[in-house]
Amino acid sequence: MFTPHLPNGLARAAVRFRPSSFAGTFVALLMAAAIVSACGILLQTGITAAVPADRYARAPVLVAADQQARMTSGSGEEAYEATAVLPDTARLPASLVKKAAAAPGAAAAIGDLTFPVHQDRTPLTAHGWGSTAFTGTELVTGDAPGSGEVVIGTGIAGRIGDTVTLDTPAGAREFRVSGTTGTAATLWFADRQADAVSGHPGKVDAIAVLAAPGTTPDTLADEVGRAVGGAHSAKVHTGDDRGGVEDPGLAGAEELLVGLGGSFGGVATMVAVFTAAGTVALSVSQRSREFALLRAIGATPRQLRRTIATESLLVAPLAGALGTLPGIALANWWFGRLKDKGAIPEAVRLDIGPLPLGIAVATTVLTALLAGYLAARRPAKVKPGLALARSAVEGAPFGWIRTPLGILSLVGGGVLAGVAASETGDDAANAALGVVMLFMLAVALLGPLIARVCAGVLGLPLRAAGASGELAAANSRANARRLASAITPIVLAMAFSSTLVFMHTSENRAVEHQRRDGITADHIVSAPAGLASDATGRAAATPGVSTAVGLLRTAVVVPSGSGGDRWLATASAQGVIGSPADLAEVQDLDVRTGTLGALRPGTVAIDTTLANSAKVTTGDRLALRLPDGTKASPKVVAVYGRGLGISLVTLPAADLGGHVTSPYASDVLVRATPEAAGALTALGTVTDHSGYAAAQDQQRELNAWANTTMAAVLGGFAAVAAVNTLVMTVLARRRELTVLRLVGSTRRQVMDMIRWEALLVTGAGIVLGTGIALATLVPMMKGLTGEAPYIPPMLYGSFAAATVLLGLGASTIPARAALR
Repeated sequence: MFTPHLPNGLARAAVRFRPSSFAGTFVALLMAAAIVSACGILLQTGITAAVPADRYARAPVLVAADQQARMTSGSGEEAYEATAVLPDTARLPASLVKKAAAAPGAAAAIGDLTFPVHQDRTPLTAHGWGSTAFTGTELVTGDAPGSGEVVIGTGIAGRIGDTVTLDTPAGAREFRVSGTTGTAATLWFADRQADAVSGHPGKVDAIAVLAAPGTTPDTLADEVGRAVGGAHSAKVHTGDDRGGVEDPGLAGAEELLVGLGGSFGGVATMVAVFTAAGTVALSVSQRSREFALLRAIGATPRQLRRTIATESLLVAPLAGALGTLPGIALANWWFGRLKDKGAIPEAVRLDIGPLPLGIAVATTVLTALLAGYLAARRPAKVKPGLALARSAVEGAPFGWIRTPLGILSLVGGGVLAGVAASETGDDAANAALGVVMLFMLAVALLGPLIARVCAGVLGLPLRAAGASGELAAANSRANARRLASAITPIVLAMAFSSTLVFMHTSENRAVEHQRRDGITADHIVSAPAGLASDATGRAAATPGVSTAVGLLRTAVVVPSGSGGDRWLATASAQGVIGSPADLAEVQDLDVRTGTLGALRPGTVAIDTTLANSAKVTTGDRLALRLPDGTKASPKVVAVYGRGLGISLVTLPAADLGGHVTSPYASDVLVRATPEAAGALTALGTVTDHSGYAAAQDQQRELNAWANTTMAAVLGGFAAVAAVNTLVMTVLARRRELTVLRLVGSTRRQVMDMIRWEALLVTGAGIVLGTGIALATLVPMMKGLTGEAPYIPPMLYGSFAAATVLLGLGASTIPARAALR
């Protein structure tokens, strides 16, 4: 490695008098900085995300259970902690309230409860009256609630003294209205009453601790932490940390942002760096004759390396700094769209700090320096007497370092593809993700060799296109490095975009098939906030209904993997309200082993992909975490094949009692006559299985949008890089194109040659990118869905057509300018 010095006159002159030579490098580095800074901003926001306390603003200290499931994976020095956000709220024993109240400096400790209640299908929120001590809620009229009483907010039917029927998690009950407040759609029960009807008696959502006069929040937090101890995964919160307790969406938002900025950001950064480095190397190689002339007149290798380093320092910092501006805009847009889709709480703010911007600029500068140094090795080490002769001949497509590394990457990708094809479930998907990365690395490292092979194979049909085609084929064979620099970004764009987009189309198609075949009910009754607690029974009693089964939809956390590679996976779950025989009437889960007839409390049925990931089969115990984090080990009584479209886990709803915030059935599946549909509307919205499937698909919208956005970001960057590279290569051939015109070639023949070369480049890129995408998608979809990947012909055709049109435009437009 060399040490760059202050800009010398030669470097400044090169940038000043040949700006077109550096324009492509500047664009590539700017785009790389934009990608790196955008992903870095999202990552930093995920790490620092916070929500200001609202409900708990007057409680300086808050005690709540850990809202993450945790598991130690591996052993010894390789041990690490796997985590997953819990699907529902983890709660604390009510007995901890007294311990917190006894802490020195504590004026009071209040166990807080929040749970859903229905009044005539209207969803309401309920609390214990004790929480008014820290919320500041005051009575407008009447008195605080006692046993059998309730205080109602605005918009709720009832007046003081009236008896109202409320559908609570513990069932429908009557209460006397004792008072009113000015808070909308909210109820308050006496604390003991709230505990009894909350659905999880003896537990509280959180403990709000009020400070005695003269006690600071930090001092109180320390005392409360010692008082409650570490039992029951209790955690003490102060400041903005309290907001995360009252807004459970924050944990999911943090996980999402860290995943986007970290996992996707890592891939995007690698792609950006590789592409930018390739552009820098192309820029240096295009000036090989200039460097050869410098060597011939006595320039030393060290002087050449210093010149290239100084050129990088003149271009890269400015490109990196300016690139952060579109990076900030991209992060703002991405963050805003995630908010619009409800994936991020409204109170979270985008954290645009100096760290990700500085890293983006530093990455850009280091990429330019390293790529320039590597590209400068060849012209710098050539003897002065041979420099001009060597510059006229393209180097061999092999390299002592890149070729062996490229072969290793190619072999590794093939081996990993075989491993992915032999695995199932998440193991196959995880292995397949490495396939695309290894094959892309192989394309980048073996670019000149691959380009020469492509030129030889695709050049055969070009010879039938006349003199222009023959000339294009010969040019491509003789300039494999130039061809490789153009093919690589096209392969990147095609491979990544196809993998991300067609992964979604394949999964959607499998879900559609499974849902279509698996839902055999005639009607589905549903409500966004849950149905009444007696909805299943009332549906079954409706004239014309032969079978009614309620489904409580939630999720559980399941340890997956094996050996030292284990993780916690969140799996969709349905709690069955009804008998297994009735479930078989409204759902065909495609049971592979075991029987759903054995489903009873303490047992579970799971999808085959989950069974493979968790390494269990019929008769085994499945270690899982219920929605609130409670550990359970139900016996697996059946393994079925349509979990992706219906639910990965099926268990009795009774096993979920006390472990979910809302115990109301999400849907009731009904076998009935067409005439019964009208009567069922009294319970909720009635649809057939096609309407139900459409409603369920809305839940997958975020994943689809995320995949499409990631494909657009990566594919768009690679497409810009491909256009940039093609423009650079064509503009650098002014002398060659002029010579062709001087020896008698017509303008049309030269332009036809450029078009054929563009078709060869784009065709090779499309074929290679498609091959890499298929090598990734086939094992991935086999593991996730059991089906072959689904590639919509029109969508794929639009990808290929856009690639060809971009290639033709990026080649012919600068060629016309060069021939003027």
